[in-house]
Amino acid sequence: MATLSDAEIVARVCGGETSLFEVLMRRHNQRVYRAARAIVKDEAEAEDVMQQAYINAFVHLKQFESRAQFSTWLTRITIYEALARRRKQHPEETLGINDDDIDDAAGAMRTSEVSPERQAYSGELGRLIEDAVDALPENYRSVFMLREIEGLSTSETAEGLGVGEEAVKTRLHRARAMVRRMLTDRLGGSASLAFQFHATRCDRVVAAVLSEIRRQNLDPR
Repeated sequence: MATLSDAEIVARVCGGETSLFEVLMRRHNQRVYRAARAIVKDEAEAEDVMQQAYINAFVHLKQFESRAQFSTWLTRITIYEALARRRKQHPEETLGINDDDIDDAAGAMRTSEVSPERQAYSGELGRLIEDAVDALPENYRSVFMLREIEGLSTSETAEGLGVGEEAVKTRLHRARAMVRRMLTDRLGGSASLAFQFHATRCDRVVAAVLSEIRRQNLDPR
């Protein structure tokens, strides 16, 4: 199955091979987790968002248009679910922030390769990065997670968040500056090691989604 594209797997799932949806989940679990985690800022809540986002994606799978990347489509569903949950839990909270409220600091985190020395303590540094990213305002945190940590392109991030590419560039620049102020330069490329979605959690989410699909006897539509 590793040789099949996302679009090919989607077509087969829609054709009745529903068990193949597991392949899509395992292929994109880390990206979906990071998108959810960027918004809800809680690991357990992020897993709940993931499960519902996967259910939403499954039942609307026939609406997926292959001219777009499946990962972008799935990320956007995840973002919608996370934002809806945030608004329900915190109706008084304003999720946006004016860019003018943040001073335009220069500089960005280095992105050099991680050396063996950095690898030795990357776990500790990863937690420091997670704390710094969690402290970012909503708009900046979402962009930073998708661009800097998950590695989406500017256009993919813009499509996933429903904003313009210039907004993505501006927010990423400012998010990097804010993160840099909270960290030391020695962090280097360790950002990509943060917010890992490990195998046991991956198995748990996949099992929960497949169980719910069977329980509700869901079909793509």
